[in-house]
Amino acid sequence: MTREISVETETWPIAGAFTISRGSKTEAHVVTVTIRDGDATGRGECVPYGRYGETVKDVMASIKGASQALADGMTREELQRAMTRGAARNAIDCALWDLEAKLSGNPVWKLAGLEEPKPLTTAYTLSLAEPDVMREAARAAAARPLLKLKLGGDGQDIARVAAVREGAPDATLIVDANEGWKADDVLPLATELAKLNVALIEQPLPAKEDEALRGLACPIPLCADESAHGLEGMMRLVGLYQYVNVKLDKTGGLTEALSVIRCAKRRKLEVMVGCMVATSLAMAPAALVAQGAAFVDLDGPLLLAKDREHGIRYDGSVMLPPERALWG
Repeated sequence: MTREISVETETWPIAGAFTISRGSKTEAHVVTVTIRDGDATGRGECVPYGRYGETVKDVMASIKGASQALADGMTREELQRAMTRGAARNAIDCALWDLEAKLSGNPVWKLAGLEEPKPLTTAYTLSLAEPDVMREAARAAAARPLLKLKLGGDGQDIARVAAVREGAPDATLIVDANEGWKADDVLPLATELAKLNVALIEQPLPAKEDEALRGLACPIPLCADESAHGLEGMMRLVGLYQYVNVKLDKTGGLTEALSVIRCAKRRKLEVMVGCMVATSLAMAPAALVAQGAAFVDLDGPLLLAKDREHGIRYDGSVMLPPERALWG
């Protein structure tokens, strides 16, 4: 019996708006893949990201282009060779993992040789806004132990972080510039942010300019996001960054993400596991990758107006392992 493959796009309203240095959005547009084999069904979700030249239309076309090979039994190993990393491969790869779990009766964590997942504490993201607005957002989230702030590189970033620190004095803070700073600003800004007890700076410079970070005596660890995708190029990150942000839409799925984690550890890079704004179906495989990560940023469903059925349960900022009815 051949497999049945379906792909569709979904739109999920965001609670308010989600704003970073590159723009703002009020909806999350995701692409889901469903692979049926007899009575078993596997699902995967991805978020096409314009920063990497992806569109919903192109991602759906790429998935449809692989449908016949998938129907004929393409394996996850064959998928890695057949498709380049990115959102399309992520959705298929995660659907294949889910399908294998359903067919075998074993959870994905066991199939992957991992330990049983435990609850995780995730960061909660505060969108880029004026300092006073971010202060109030921080006050509303002050009970959360880990906050991630989107910054803008427009001269107000220190004021923003100071306002958030005032609103949430006890929270651990991560700041994310989303490539918005200039090379000459990194050290002065980091020096001031250290006084505000910022724990991590994510992607301060445009990826094509981050060689300027090599050997920089930065008082706060730096984390690669837009500069880090998959296994290729991992060695270049050493000496530029101390952390790497692993996202399944960048690695092209759970399969390569697990390899990236192992590679990062061999190169003495600490790991952060992040996400796009998406539903729990996208968070579930990422939760396996995030076991043991230094920082976890899997708050996508918390930023939506509603999540999908069987969504991951969050107790404040504590993310519980996904139910198998959702994925895995």
